[in-house]
Amino acid sequence: MDVRVITISRQFGSGGRTVGRKLAEALGFKFYDSELVKKISDETGFNEKFIEDKGEHASYTSKLASIFNGRQSYGTMNGQSTADYLWGIENKIIKDLAEEGGCVIVGRCSDYILRERNDVLDIYIHAAPEFRAARIVKNYGEPSEGIDKAMKVKDKKRATYYSYYTERNFGDADNYDIALDTGVLGVDNAVRLVLDAIEALKQE
Repeated sequence: MDVRVITISRQFGSGGRTVGRKLAEALGFKFYDSELVKKISDETGFNEKFIEDKGEHASYTSKLASIFNGRQSYGTMNGQSTADYLWGIENKIIKDLAEEGGCVIVGRCSDYILRERNDVLDIYIHAAPEFRAARIVKNYGEPSEGIDKAMKVKDKKRATYYSYYTERNFGDADNYDIALDTGVLGVDNAVRLVLDAIEALKQE
């Protein structure tokens, strides 16, 4: 198997973005995280903050309201809710990037969107709450007070967005090829394990 695309799903604070960036650097791949939001912004004309608010970071209550109100709670675009319109654009861009190959894509249900390809390695990065909280405070400069609640809220938003569009459970091992605990392994060891797996797959 020749891995041409890597998708990264992650718990907030687990270092998934860092793992993805280090993998991209090691493999000479392009890296898409905020860069993907920029591409969606360029395609739609919406600003990047708006896209984040209506996408992966949308609130749990907003998603529920959207479900019970005919998915119209975000306004409409071409007869669709804005969220569904953005989901369609997101699908197209992610599939186009995968077709080009040589990329790491963080979040945005990319594992689900690219599920029919056989050159994609889907990775889930997670860690214990204590490790994630310490990492968020240290790396992002967030105050330690209320950090546990902030993590739960962020993870809930991602899980809700994921299940809303994929009808899968976020973090379910069946959805990924590799699940890595950075709290146990560390970020650099997680990267090395993935690189070793990619090298081993080339031999098959």
